[in-house]
Amino acid sequence: MIETERLLLREYKMDDFDALYEIMSDAETMQHYPSPFDEDRTKGWITWNLENYEKYGFGLWAVVLKETGEFIGDCGITIQNIDGEMLPEIGYHIHKKYWRRGFAKEAARAVRDWVFQNTQYDTIYSYMKYTNVGSYSTAVANGMKKVKEYPDPKNTISYAYAITRSEWEALQCK
Repeated sequence: MIETERLLLREYKMDDFDALYEIMSDAETMQHYPSPFDEDRTKGWITWNLENYEKYGFGLWAVVLKETGEFIGDCGITIQNIDGEMLPEIGYHIHKKYWRRGFAKEAARAVRDWVFQNTQYDTIYSYMKYTNVGSYSTAVANGMKKVKEYPDPKNTISYAYAITRSEWEALQCK
């Protein structure tokens, strides 16, 4: 479990299905994906993360408000195909009623710190569809820089942002 000032990030449970489905089935929230998730795809998302915990020791975690215990999204690290390379990637989805309150930034920052404190990765990435201003703004807010723009059949064009361990260490000294 990861704890921040306002959030808890914990492993998924199948009990999270209803709250996650509300987020992943919403057309506005999923506008940068090919389509919103149906029930089967949402269950598959949870299963994929449970498998990631077993395989890698990490995955996307449920993002929960400390004050109320409400599930508001997910954030974590997964291994993703970024322009043909399998790379560690910080991803996040926050319920739209909590957008623009800094929750994605807070969760992603905690995950970034966790990765550099608990893994040997020297660089971590976030990638997104070129139209996803919220996601790349979150990446920049957490010290990432745009390192690549590439054609992507899913996204037309994808952007990749990254931060190195040495860049992260420099941020810790400020």
